[in-house]
Amino acid sequence: MPDVRRRELIALLGGAAVAWPIAARAQQSATPVIGFLNPTSPETIVERSLRAFRQGLKEAGFVEGENLAIEYRWAEGQYSRLPALAAELVRRQVAVIAVTGGTPSALAAKAATATIPIVFAVADDPVQLGLVANLARPGGNATGINFFVGELVAKRLELLRELVPAATRVAVLVNPGNPPNTEITLRDVEPAARAMGLQIQVLNAGTSREIDSAFASFMREQPDALFVGNDAFFTSRRVQFATLAARDRIPAAYSNRDYAEAGGLMTYGTKIADAYRQVGTYAGRILKGSKPADLPVLQSSKFELVINAQTARLLGLTLPDKLLARADEVIE
Repeated sequence: MPDVRRRELIALLGGAAVAWPIAARAQQSATPVIGFLNPTSPETIVERSLRAFRQGLKEAGFVEGENLAIEYRWAEGQYSRLPALAAELVRRQVAVIAVTGGTPSALAAKAATATIPIVFAVADDPVQLGLVANLARPGGNATGINFFVGELVAKRLELLRELVPAATRVAVLVNPGNPPNTEITLRDVEPAARAMGLQIQVLNAGTSREIDSAFASFMREQPDALFVGNDAFFTSRRVQFATLAARDRIPAAYSNRDYAEAGGLMTYGTKIADAYRQVGTYAGRILKGSKPADLPVLQSSKFELVINAQTARLLGLTLPDKLLARADEVIE
């Protein structure tokens, strides 16, 4: 081969070698990246909820690992870590921050950025929280799903009383590290208890050890039943709750079906997985060009009552026929 042609071939191959990584980088940089902020951990989050979130993204045309990348940030049950994790996602310049696990995550994301779109799932009123200006037209960089866990507090206590009709003293467990949810729980449970003639004792727990301590207190005080406040960290400790309640023979009511599936007695609340799916769908729509200011806050209307009949038998409880007829699912 003449030297001239050899030099041309080497130059051509060299140019291609340089071009390929440039093209690969360009393709990689074109892949949108969203942030996922959650107060729990990948080991304790309910897999069904994550699947629902990814399903929502898929419905909008995005599949993780194909045409979408997700940066996950987990607070490992420590709400105080959420602001720093939200700030990390802002520095990463993600296209959207998907906030799950409740109000503290949403407030941390909102405080971290006024420009990156945020999609939240919260139990509180997002207008009162300052997340949006209006439910129909949020007006800022945030929108999402409002599920009525707080407004279901009184109903859940009523169902617990129906399940344990002889109860007169109920322990209420809340997480002081989650002030918004704690305030809502106490605001609604106290007047509801008075109306039913129930005495309540409020206890706090924000760590696994403090949950153990609370149950030790129950053994001393011997309440007739336990009402567990809505909290993402509590949900992540659902197996611990079910185990301790069964050991100490305490009938307990919880906020979502994940507890009943782990052995908890009874749950009443929103279908959390559906809220996760809607977060994914909204995140995908924003990636396609929608503005959060124009996407109305969705209000979840899917509630479910789940009873674990095996746990009821273990506790020596007879399940009323009326309650069984209203249950969306009875776990045998």
